[in-house]
Amino acid sequence: MIDKIEQYSFLEPIERGPRGNTTEQVERSLRAAIVALDFAPGEFIDKGLVCARLGVSRFPVSEALARLAAEGLVEILPQRGTRAARIGLAEVKESMLIRKALETMVAQAAAERLPASALAALKENLQAQELAVGRDDRARFHALDLAFHALLVDSLEMPRVAAVIEASRANIDRVRQLLSSPRRHAVTLAEHRDLLKALEARDTAAARRTMEAHLEAVMDELEHFSSDHPEVFAPQ
Repeated sequence: MIDKIEQYSFLEPIERGPRGNTTEQVERSLRAAIVALDFAPGEFIDKGLVCARLGVSRFPVSEALARLAAEGLVEILPQRGTRAARIGLAEVKESMLIRKALETMVAQAAAERLPASALAALKENLQAQELAVGRDDRARFHALDLAFHALLVDSLEMPRVAAVIEASRANIDRVRQLLSSPRRHAVTLAEHRDLLKALEARDTAAARRTMEAHLEAVMDELEHFSSDHPEVFAPQ
């Protein structure tokens, strides 16, 4: 049993908190594991092992999986079990369309009025990205990439825009993990440099164009990847 539990070593035991908080913690833990591809698309999730690893009963695990099923991150198959959902390519394309529409507008607005303090924070983030690329630290780079984009929206004080982008992120983040590679990170870093240059120059057209090209590049790579690895994606 101990050896089997170690298969889920990426799950950290849950700390006991206020009553009713356990399910939320389990949900966050499982969502993070699915998005990080610790549970591969199509992989069955052993509830018993999850319970043993997290140190919780079956109820919060079942409840958390039901919530994740409503988000489309897991599939509950009667008489068969629960598995990490394969990625819906059409859903990812729709989410990327939403993200591109919003983030290109954010980039334009940022070039117009992003405060100097935010530009400094973006530059600091970019320096950290360079270190992560140099060390091939994929987890660190992914976190910094997310933070770079979040800085733009948060610094402009656009909470509703941020909420819409966040809501469309789960499957996009799984795709980004699939495409993760030293080459992709180097390209992303170069694209981020170009964007920061446009923002510092207060060039709204260049900022919008650079952000659009940055997001379209991800979709282009996804098209190629989905052709080579159809088993990862849900049937269309």
